[in-house]
Amino acid sequence: MSEIGLLNEKPLHASLKEWYSQPGDLIEVPVDGFFADILRGELLIEIQTGGFASIRHKLRKLLPDHQIRLVYPIALEKWIVKLPEEENGIISRRKSPKRGRVEELFREMVSFPHLFVNPNFSVEALLVREEEVRKYGGGRGRRRNGWVIEERRLIEVVDSRIFQRPEDWLALLPDELDREFTTQDLAEVMNIRKALAQKMAYCFRNAGIIHRIGKRDRSNLFVVSAGSP
Repeated sequence: MSEIGLLNEKPLHASLKEWYSQPGDLIEVPVDGFFADILRGELLIEIQTGGFASIRHKLRKLLPDHQIRLVYPIALEKWIVKLPEEENGIISRRKSPKRGRVEELFREMVSFPHLFVNPNFSVEALLVREEEVRKYGGGRGRRRNGWVIEERRLIEVVDSRIFQRPEDWLALLPDELDREFTTQDLAEVMNIRKALAQKMAYCFRNAGIIHRIGKRDRSNLFVVSAGSP
């Protein structure tokens, strides 16, 4: 039976589970060979603080018979806490200039874009303030000049947004976007990186929400599919 061992549960996951739980909810419930973080009536709630790819197998097994909501935190604001390299050193804390946004969901939804249209599946994005605790790990942290993420801590949940139907996802496309658009158009109108706009288009296209109608120069040209809300 698959589960996150409670002894190894990370602080962010534990805090979000506590924040999200309501009176009457059941915690760490065995369901068809897996453990659900929260059971609320007929709804299985999974708190996912890491990549979505790791939960694909669980979703594939459970979704045919169960309603599942995936709860995912996005750091609207983040403070970087660095533990001292030496025993008597000083802990540093600074605010990251980066601000998260709901569209970051698409970085993970590329793992299963077909679930956009699955009536048993929903996603809730939590915009949070969090601390990211780092310690010096030498060669293990080459991406951050030797610093590695030790843990993440919840400060506050600021807002949330639920995506349950195709129209909920489609509402992320701004009104200013032309009827026919490329991923470059999407990136410019939404003020996001083109790589993220490409992930959005990939997810929408695989879910049948948009489709390709041709090319503009060398770029694929898309429109919202007929019948989409």
